[in-house]
Amino acid sequence: MTRLAARALLAAVFWPSLFFLWFLAPLAFLTWSTVGGTICDQMETRAEFLAAANGTIPLLLLQNLLYAVPIACLVVWSRLFPDPVRMGRVALSLKLFVIAGIAQALWAYGSSLVCDGSGRAFFSPLWQVTGYLPIISVALNLPLYVLVFSLGRAFSMRDDIPEDDAAK
Repeated sequence: MTRLAARALLAAVFWPSLFFLWFLAPLAFLTWSTVGGTICDQMETRAEFLAAANGTIPLLLLQNLLYAVPIACLVVWSRLFPDPVRMGRVALSLKLFVIAGIAQALWAYGSSLVCDGSGRAFFSPLWQVTGYLPIISVALNLPLYVLVFSLGRAFSMRDDIPEDDAAK
């Protein structure tokens, strides 16, 4: 497979996954996670709350694996077409992605621990601080989205293909 074909294949994976997974999937996951809000009223014991919070872990893992597809495409692109400036930006986007993923996972896990709303102190009040993590998540995700979009655009453009690859 030529480098041009590999670039085209990665672009065919990157752009749909960026659109569907990063722009539409958060709405689906948010809708899916808010369905559990009616269950919180029925919980009575600490074990029930802990079981509900631990039940969110597989969904969080699936969500982060799906969100990692565009980042994985950027890493493969940077390996196929090494450029020190772009490799630094890919590394930065990877770090931002990991930090944002941890913040989102802590928020989802912590919000499921404090969902009772009836003032019962089953868990440390520190978990209530996780209510501020969406602000941190937005502050991390906005530059991440811009960085990943610009890197994807730069990697998938034909005008930066070396002449010897274009002739093959």
